[in-house]
Amino acid sequence: MVDVDALWDFSDPGASLDRFRAAAEDARGDQRRVLSTQVARALGLLDRFDQARAVLDEIVTGLRPPVTAEVGVRMALERGRVERSRALAHPDSSPGDPRARPLGLFREAALLAHAAGLEALEMDAWHMVCLEVPAEEQVDAHERALARAEACRDPRARAWAGSLLHNLGMTHADAGRNEAALEAFTRALAVREEQGDVERERIARWMVGWTLRLLGRLEEALAVQTALRADLDAAGLEDPYVDEELALLRR
Repeated sequence: MVDVDALWDFSDPGASLDRFRAAAEDARGDQRRVLSTQVARALGLLDRFDQARAVLDEIVTGLRPPVTAEVGVRMALERGRVERSRALAHPDSSPGDPRARPLGLFREAALLAHAAGLEALEMDAWHMVCLEVPAEEQVDAHERALARAEACRDPRARAWAGSLLHNLGMTHADAGRNEAALEAFTRALAVREEQGDVERERIARWMVGWTLRLLGRLEEALAVQTALRADLDAAGLEDPYVDEELALLRR
C-alpha cells in the first residue's frame, strides 16, 4: 500500500487532492480504493461534500468481495468524516440516511481496525469517536482512547496520544475546568517534545500559556509566550496568536 500520510498536507487540502487524484490514476485494485478514500477526505476538507460522497459511493459500486480490512476501515472512517464536516457546515440540514451518522461510522471503523490489527487507523477512528460523542461523554471517551493508544505497539498509533490530550484539554477548557485543561495540555506538551514535532510542540506550548492566563497565573503565562516568541523570531516565523497573547498579558 502507498504511504498515505506522505501525500497529505492538511494546511493545503487542494494540493493534497491533486496528489491523491494523480496517485489514484496510476494505481489499481485496493491501492486505488485507499487513495480514493483520501480524495474524498480532501474534498470534504474543501467543503465539496456532494463530490466527496460521490467518490465514496463509486468505490462501493466497484467493490467485489472479499474487501480488505484497510479498505473497509478507510471507507467507514472517511464517510464518517465527510458526514461530520457536512453536518458542521450545514447544522440546519436534515440528517439524511441514518446509516451515514458519523458516530456509528467511526465506531465501525475503530472496531474493524482493531480486529485487523491496524492500530494507527484504529486510533484515528477512536480519536474521531471522542470528538463525536455527546459532551458529557467526551472526557471518559478520551481517557479510554488514551489508554488504548498507550497499549498499542505501533508507534504511529501511540503518537495519537498528543492529539487526544490536546482535544481532552479543549474539552475541559470549554467546560470551564481550566485546572484539568492545564494538566491535559501539559501532558500533551510532554508527548510533543518526545516526538520531536516542532510545529505541534509550539502549539502545545501556546495552549499551556493560554490556560495559565485563564487561571490568572499571568507571570507564568507571560514567560511561556515570551519564550515562544523568541523561538519564532529565531526561526523567522510569525504567529499572530502568540502576539495576541503577549498583548493581553502586557496590558
